[in-house]
Amino acid sequence: MGRIVIFGAGGRAGRQAVAEARRRGHEVTAVVRDPSGHRGLTDGGVRVAAGDVTNVADVAALAAGHDAAINAAAVYGAGTDPDAFFTDAARALVTGLPQAGVGRLVAVGLSVLLPGLDGTRPVDAPGFPAEFRPFCLAHAAGLEVLRAEGGALDWVYVSPAGDFDHEGERTGAYDIRDHGDPAARISYADFAITLLDEAETPRHQRGHLAVT
Repeated sequence: MGRIVIFGAGGRAGRQAVAEARRRGHEVTAVVRDPSGHRGLTDGGVRVAAGDVTNVADVAALAAGHDAAINAAAVYGAGTDPDAFFTDAARALVTGLPQAGVGRLVAVGLSVLLPGLDGTRPVDAPGFPAEFRPFCLAHAAGLEVLRAEGGALDWVYVSPAGDFDHEGERTGAYDIRDHGDPAARISYADFAITLLDEAETPRHQRGHLAVT
């Protein structure tokens, strides 16, 4: 049994990561902005804590004493600037986790940043919806911070190869792809298996891992 800190534990990916960690017997610190709205996360092995993943001091304090960290945090609220959020979160993690003695980070990412078979990322392809592109590029900027500044961490950035199956159930299995596949799907519960596998026994380092 280990100890896992999960930032963004109140979202769909985060909640499933908490559930999978508990299924494996880990103690979990589930970090959310407002614990009062996430009482359903609590069981005997989960501590729900308030914290800001963009704040170095919060990251360091909340991660202390844990074996690995998972970051599933997304933009907080309509007034949050995605450009600032994803880069600030990445910088807080690459600074705060080593301060806390945590060496492994598993970060939840976006499939549209994966090159397809032709080498083009969907976010860069003609016809990609213009209204979604700024958010996706902000996510990409956070990934670039990990690549440029995350040398003190053993990190991996994990995304579906295509998209989530929002109604899908846990099958207990997943496959790894070496490129993006828009038709590929994975349930949140199976995606959480990937996150915990990588947190427990790191097999992929400092890159973008695609799963389906």
